[in-house]
Amino acid sequence: MFFEEFRPLNHVAIGLGSNLGDRFANLRFGWLSLLELLSEVAISHVYETSPLHFEDQPDFLNACCIGVAELRPGALLARMRRIERRAGRTVRGRRYGPRTLDLDLLLYGNECIRSPRLSLPHPRLLERAFVLVPLAEIAGSWSVPGTGSTVTEAAARIEATGIRQLDRIVSR
Repeated sequence: MFFEEFRPLNHVAIGLGSNLGDRFANLRFGWLSLLELLSEVAISHVYETSPLHFEDQPDFLNACCIGVAELRPGALLARMRRIERRAGRTVRGRRYGPRTLDLDLLLYGNECIRSPRLSLPHPRLLERAFVLVPLAEIAGSWSVPGTGSTVTEAAARIEATGIRQLDRIVSR
C-alpha cells in the first residue's frame, strides 16, 4: 500500500492563495510546507487580486510554485489538503469564499485526469489570470496538457488587469 503512493518523478505546478488573516504569512507557511513534498522548487512573486464569484470578501494574495514530486497525484493532493487544514482552513462555508490558505494542484507532468476527486490540468486553470500570470513567471514554457499551448501562450490570451505584483515569499 505505501508504495502505491509513489511513482516516477514528475514536474508539478501548485497555486497558493490566501485572503484571511496574515495573508503573506499564510502563503509562506504553505510554501515552507510544500518544500517537504517537492524537490527542485521555485516560486513566483506574490500577486494581489480582487476576489471572483463572491466579491464581498478581502482581496487575495496568490503565487505559484513548481517542483518535482514523487507522490502520485491523489496522494499529493491529500497532503496538500492537510497543509491547508494545518493553516486553519475549514471546508465549510461558501464555495470561492474566504480562506486562510488554498492550495491547488494545477499541473502534474503531462497527466490529464478527470475524476470526482481530482482533475488535471486544473479545470479552471485557463480562466484564471491570478494563476496564469504567476505560473508563466516560473514555468512559461511548460505545456498545458490537452490544450496545445504553453503557459505563456495561455496567459497572453487572458485579461490580466487588476493583478498587482508584490514581493516574493523568498529571495532567489
